[in-house]
Amino acid sequence: MIDDAKPLFTQIAEKVEDSILNGTLPELSRAPSTNELAGFYSINPATAAKGINRLVDKGVLEKRRGIGMFVTEGARALLINEHRTTFSDNFITPLLNEANRLGLGSRDVIALIEERSQKLHLTTALDPTAAKG
Repeated sequence: MIDDAKPLFTQIAEKVEDSILNGTLPELSRAPSTNELAGFYSINPATAAKGINRLVDKGVLEKRRGIGMFVTEGARALLINEHRTTFSDNFITPLLNEANRLGLGSRDVIALIEERSQKLHLTTALDPTAAKG
């Protein structure tokens, strides 16, 4: 779990986000406490609290005094939108910049993506009936 390239509190926040995104921590469910996270990952509770507070500030978790932390309604959609933006910034923009440098238009890029997707047996999110590969 520990990645020396990232602060521990960031890694804690990302682990909780991943659990929300993959559905193991559903909306409106109780989230692990800072003490539970600190114990599980053998880290200082203040470090775990910093990661959790980051998610509270984002609106992904909410503190309910006396009963704990809970995943907010709409947290998954909020995280998906955030990750889409990050994905676009980190991958799509550089892809399009390189395509432009090579003289490829958007249709060329789409055709390349579709061709590669077929080779990798990927399905599109637009086709819920397609089997995932």
